[in-house]
Amino acid sequence: MTPLDGLTVLDFSRVLAGPYCTMQLGDLGARVIKIEQPGRGDDTRAWGPPFVGNESAYFLSVNRNKESLALDLKHPSAASIVDALVARADVLVENFRPGTMERLGIGYEAIAAKHPRLVYCSISGFGQSGPRRAEPGYDAMMQAEAGLMSITGAADGPPFRVGVAVGDIATGMFAVQGILAALVARGQTGRGQRVDIAMLDAITALLSYQASSAFATGETPARMGNRHPSIAPYDTFATSDGDFVLSVGNDDQFRRLAGVLRQPGLAEDPRFLTNADRVNNSEVLRRELSSLLSTWRRADLLAALKNAGVPSAAVRTITEALADPQLAARDMVVPLEHIAAGPIRVLGSPLKLSATPASIRTSPPSLGQHTSAILGEIGLSDGDIAALRHAGAVA
Repeated sequence: MTPLDGLTVLDFSRVLAGPYCTMQLGDLGARVIKIEQPGRGDDTRAWGPPFVGNESAYFLSVNRNKESLALDLKHPSAASIVDALVARADVLVENFRPGTMERLGIGYEAIAAKHPRLVYCSISGFGQSGPRRAEPGYDAMMQAEAGLMSITGAADGPPFRVGVAVGDIATGMFAVQGILAALVARGQTGRGQRVDIAMLDAITALLSYQASSAFATGETPARMGNRHPSIAPYDTFATSDGDFVLSVGNDDQFRRLAGVLRQPGLAEDPRFLTNADRVNNSEVLRRELSSLLSTWRRADLLAALKNAGVPSAAVRTITEALADPQLAARDMVVPLEHIAAGPIRVLGSPLKLSATPASIRTSPPSLGQHTSAILGEIGLSDGDIAALRHAGAVA
């Protein structure tokens, strides 16, 4: 048994924020029916290289545990098909620009009037309200607009976006939270509701203590590289053969670090006695530590720090990280057989539930792989489906 057994999700989303949301719902056991444009599908089917066979690695990353129905939403026959699907569904997820679903005749108000139990989740750049609601939003744009770029990168360098599309991913995660909360509320009231998730809101929510600092001081947080504005030493350092991260979170850990480096005087230096002292003298502290740490071999240093209880970690490549036995033990790399690409690997679910675990059951679908089966479930005959294919309504 999985947590969302028996729930059906209609996925009208594409690219990343929406598909990441629906993938998580699928991992938790929901049946996810992905609605895609015939002949084209989700935009990310064409995003590459790299490709696995003819399948985009990007698409494969966020579309497992889904079925694909290739349906032209602008075709006259689409309305009745969508209505029949919605009648059987619990959740609808879409991430078109505000107003698009209304123009297609499947906006929230129209759907909710006929299917009041449906939870309808809309994901967009700026949300369904406000003066900027109609503007498009892509991850890099939104990292810039929300201020995240301004605090990412070296202090003396240009702003950078985070190395993965964290805005899209966080938005998808917040969408899952909203949907699950709406489903709980439906269990109490019998009615669904709209879940309105904006990427700008999501990235702003990630600012957390940086926003709180701006509120408290009136000053704009600046780029600090890998340093932390409120903890020291909390940064990336170089050894003789590789970089590593040092994350000293309290005074006791700093004393232990000084012990490992055989420099007990560091912990007694009035400039470094407390965390506040170390933050105020972070540049001097960094120079002192950099000189001491550069003479160590990374493996030897990390072993010594681990033995002393000082939080630290090697800076690893993605390939190195994915090969960690800990990830294998946690089922975070999962082999699957794809209908066209053959053997593939996908990331596992980080949600570990003891009684109703998440599961990776099916590989990402090929475009329209389940069209006939899904249409058959809503009562269409083989002849009906053939006629719809001939008319270009489905594929």
